[in-house]
Amino acid sequence: MPQQAMNCIIIEDYEESRKLVEIFVEKTRMLNLIGSYESAVEAINDQEQKLKVDLVLLDIELPEMSGMEYLRTLETNPVVIILSAQEKYALEAYEYDVTDYILKPITYSRFYKAVSRAYTRWRKDQNIQKTQEEIFVRKGSSLVKFGYSEILWIEALANYVMLNTTREKLTVHFTMKAILEKLPADYFQQVHRSYIVNVNKIQLIKNNNLFITEGPEAKRIPIGRSYKEDLLSSLNLMSH
Repeated sequence: MPQQAMNCIIIEDYEESRKLVEIFVEKTRMLNLIGSYESAVEAINDQEQKLKVDLVLLDIELPEMSGMEYLRTLETNPVVIILSAQEKYALEAYEYDVTDYILKPITYSRFYKAVSRAYTRWRKDQNIQKTQEEIFVRKGSSLVKFGYSEILWIEALANYVMLNTTREKLTVHFTMKAILEKLPADYFQQVHRSYIVNVNKIQLIKNNNLFITEGPEAKRIPIGRSYKEDLLSSLNLMSH
């Protein structure tokens, strides 16, 4: 199995069709089967399903919950290939941004073509996600790439800001407001008029200070009164 195989599940109520698709998946190196179900309800309620689903091979006419109803329950957006004996659902299916719609009976050549298309789309989405987890910072005449996890905190310096990273400190001509707009809110939060922090790097919050530890030393950063409530509400907080 290649490292970049898609984790896929099959939802198909007709056993003969489901077994055939399982055989097709088994012989396709782009795919890693992590679940095969006879109903959408069974797929949703499978508590053992821990891995992220990248591809759903989905029938539409299912007991208890249709394929379309199942798609509406999804919080994430896996790639979807519809497997159906009915052509009449095709237009509605594409409204859910499905990658392909295979009419039964399914042949392996048709299945492989659909999976190849799905794989190309998935890899493209993976690359976009990777790009969105990085930022380029100008350093003289060069552009230096930093992953979000490398940026520890950002400190205001008049009309500049200093990026404190795991590799180096960089001073760039930016305002705090402008740089905050460039960075994702699920990583970075302003905690003081002079500080933005990577919330994933906070090790301790005590009184009106937070501490970021990188290496042998801890950096103490003050928390502004007007920022504290927003900071605490964004944290996965457990208290007694």
